[in-house]
Amino acid sequence: MNKNSGNPDEVFGFFNEIGIINQLSTAMFAKSLPDGVHPSHFSILNHLARTGDGKPPLRIASAMQVTKNTMSHSLKTLQDRGFINVKPDPNDGRGKLVYLTDKGRTFRDEAIILVSQTFAHVIGEEQIEIMRRIRSDLEQMRKHLDSQR
Repeated sequence: MNKNSGNPDEVFGFFNEIGIINQLSTAMFAKSLPDGVHPSHFSILNHLARTGDGKPPLRIASAMQVTKNTMSHSLKTLQDRGFINVKPDPNDGRGKLVYLTDKGRTFRDEAIILVSQTFAHVIGEEQIEIMRRIRSDLEQMRKHLDSQR
């Protein structure tokens, strides 16, 4: 074990808390989405909005850490709802690229408003202050972990 890796209980405890927060918040978020749209679908829309669209499905699957088949199913669901377009890659005759539609961008933006309304009854000023205080540190941790994949 690397001597800089810290106490195993601290490391596990940190990621365990994040995992539990993720489970609780995802369950609450899922309740605010319309039938048939899952948090994983929202994550794809959010990824495209945040990082730019025109990405190959395999790259999105890698970012979401899901299989190609799982991503294909999710993209079909999003395409059927008009949230994305899948177009041929002009640089690769066999490849495809995924684009966020205006409807998809609007859905994503409205979902963010809905989730903040969903959380409003459980998040007070004390929790907002905690989130403000730790968000930058969590972003740094995410970037570090992402660079180590």
